[in-house]
Amino acid sequence: MKEEEEYEPKIYMLPNLMTAGNLVCGFLAIMTIINAISKGGIDNLADSRHLFERAIWFILAGCLFDVLDGRLARLGGQESPFGKEFDSIADIVSFGVAPALLVQSVIMNEFAGSFPIMVASIYLVCGGMRLARFNCIATYGEETSGHFKGFPIPAAAGLISALTLFVLWVSETEKDLSRLKIIFLILMLFLSYLMLSSIRYPSFKKVSWSTQRPLPWLVAAFILLMLTIYYHEWLPALLLVLYAVYGLIRPFIGNKLRREIEEEILSPEDDENQNNEDIGTDNV
Repeated sequence: MKEEEEYEPKIYMLPNLMTAGNLVCGFLAIMTIINAISKGGIDNLADSRHLFERAIWFILAGCLFDVLDGRLARLGGQESPFGKEFDSIADIVSFGVAPALLVQSVIMNEFAGSFPIMVASIYLVCGGMRLARFNCIATYGEETSGHFKGFPIPAAAGLISALTLFVLWVSETEKDLSRLKIIFLILMLFLSYLMLSSIRYPSFKKVSWSTQRPLPWLVAAFILLMLTIYYHEWLPALLLVLYAVYGLIRPFIGNKLRREIEEEILSPEDDENQNNEDIGTDNV
């Protein structure tokens, strides 16, 4: 009797190399946060500030690798089940475990007992469920290419990192961070809800090097990039908060204005499909 051939998934080198970079960045971020906690954490920023900042940059570098692996896979026609599963494993480390540990280290001395660990655990579990749901939806082909269902976990990790950077910046002049820590806690729980919600967020997957836009848009994008770099202490956090809020108010925006806002992100085909979908779902 002929033995059945064992299934061997295709592994494409370049996209998975980027995913491996994302995973390593997550591991380095976790180790750096642990070192920061061992030096006193948020209550001893004289010794731990540079470690927190380094961990934040590792998480943001993971976001960059996460963008690159998907782009390279789509450009080369190298999307595969292995790449999708590997990407989710890397994401749960870089955008789940690392941000959860980062927030826990920021608020741990503000609340008694194991409450900060519970909050971080809720975020981690919701992030893992968000990734699992995304994979299931993608497998059955129900996810539109122009939108995410629920707040994407890389954006959640980016927002947490940017807000931590803002807290570190404020701490240079403001010694009492108790109010900021409470806001941090509320945001963490709210992000956990958003990741598992059915709220739709525009995807940036269609934006590529071949995307053609008028010159004023290019100038505006360049100016925004320069401002983000110059005011990196607070502007990235503001932009990501606006992105999170946009998903909440999006159902209340008229179809015409919504298309005008999102046409810089979505392809014309996605805009047309989304318009048809909105006509059928606005009254739901």
